[in-house]
Amino acid sequence: MSNRHLRLTFPEAQVSEPVIYHVVKDFNVVPSIRRAAIENHFGWMIVDFSGENADIDAAVAYMEGIGVEVTSAEGDILAG
Repeated sequence: MSNRHLRLTFPEAQVSEPVIYHVVKDFNVVPSIRRAAIENHFGWMIVDFSGENADIDAAVAYMEGIGVEVTSAEGDILAG
C-alpha cells in the first residue's frame, strides 16, 4: 500500500462534478482530504491518496484526462 500527497486544481467544468467519488469507486483509492477550497469557478484540494501504486497512477491519469491539474503537494500537508 502506498501513499501519495497531491494538490488537485479543479477547473470550472469540474468543480461541481463528483471527481473524488469516481476515484474511490473506479480506482480503489482511499482519499484523505487535508485542505480544500471549492467555489463556483475554481477549486483546489490537498489530498493524501492511499492504495496500490498502479491504482493511484490510474486515478491520476483519469483526473488529468478530465482537466484536473494534479501536482505533488509535498511540504503542503498539515500535520496530524
